[in-house]
Amino acid sequence: MFGTVTALILRIFSNPFSNVLQKHLTINGCKPLSVNFFTYLGLSIFCLLFFNNVEIINVSPEAYKYAILGGIFGVLGNGFLISALEKGDLSLLGPINSYKSVVALFFGIIFLGEIPTAAGIIGIILIIYGSYFVFGTQKEGFSFSLLKRRDIQYRILALIFTAIEAVFIKSVILNSSVLTAFIFWCWFGALFSFIPVILKRQPIVPAKRDLRELFLLMFTTGIMQWSTNYVFKFMNVSYALALFQLSIILSVVFGWKFFNEKDVKMKLLGSIIMIMGSVFIILFK
Repeated sequence: MFGTVTALILRIFSNPFSNVLQKHLTINGCKPLSVNFFTYLGLSIFCLLFFNNVEIINVSPEAYKYAILGGIFGVLGNGFLISALEKGDLSLLGPINSYKSVVALFFGIIFLGEIPTAAGIIGIILIIYGSYFVFGTQKEGFSFSLLKRRDIQYRILALIFTAIEAVFIKSVILNSSVLTAFIFWCWFGALFSFIPVILKRQPIVPAKRDLRELFLLMFTTGIMQWSTNYVFKFMNVSYALALFQLSIILSVVFGWKFFNEKDVKMKLLGSIIMIMGSVFIILFK
């Protein structure tokens, strides 16, 4: 129990720290695709230290299949997230993650025929109501015009892909171990993130000025993913995703602290309401 709580706390704090570093790197000229690749590559090299502790050959074909699928969706999700952070405010994009539970509910209706409970409907209402405070700080206001913005579009795509990735990560863990799932996440992430870097002719060698922040990003991302895997091992994915929403509070605070983003009080109020909505949907469905 203590280990799970510790991992949960690490996950909640490490994720927004990684977002700060991702945003800082991109606004200082490092390309989003390259940031994504460098992060996976650095972690993949680090994983070589643990290679002897993992029996790769004896891992089931199911684990490999889910690891490959998870790698694809993880690279897409992280890539779109970094691109969104390059263009938009951390304190605005962080709270959008609460819509991950709405997306899950929507797909449940379409593909599983699941009818939302009263708690699910209340949760949707709370998320939309909280969005009014968060998005009301923008010149477009709380309107469909926001969907025309690239940062919002990229953030929505990121939450969809990372929600799908979470299911595959859990499947890899169930078919192997936390360590194996982490190594596969790094290796397949490096492989699939390298492809768009080559196709788009982005830098494959980091600039010296970016090395310090890239190493910090690798560290925080490594902690984030390891703690995520550990929590997934001992907790239902939907419950874990609900608790992970607490990190959006830090995203708002960090956006204000590191990038001087405005309207913090309104965004915090909206974020708290959106977290409540997410909890209603996931924990009381």
